[in-house]
Amino acid sequence: MLRALADEFDTQLGVPELRALMSRIGARFARAKPLGPCATLDDVELALNRVWAALDWGWAEIADLSEHLSVRHFCAPLEGAFGANGAVWASAFLEGVYQRWFADLGAGDQLALRQVEPPPAIDVGGVAKTYYEFQLAR
Repeated sequence: MLRALADEFDTQLGVPELRALMSRIGARFARAKPLGPCATLDDVELALNRVWAALDWGWAEIADLSEHLSVRHFCAPLEGAFGANGAVWASAFLEGVYQRWFADLGAGDQLALRQVEPPPAIDVGGVAKTYYEFQLAR
């Protein structure tokens, strides 16, 4: 069903419009699933991973790299749901989720979250796994 939806989206809208739509859907999701109070980045990572675990949507790791925060999301089922072409724009869902969560935690509008392209792959037990990486910075 989601493949048919993705195919129809691809025929009706361009990638920039689809990414904007998915980002808005992600922000809506984040508002419906607030993280609650978090005092540290470890608290944030724990809270967001509770949300993802409940949905079987992979997990995320957050790293403070001085000039930006790195958020890596592993095993999101985007390509399986929307196909390889759809994953290009569907990943903006995660971008919208993380942007909204960080804004709600105090990042406000001064910091923007952007996806690092293209998604890299890592070796997990001999299997290449794609993850989506985002950077939160000014």
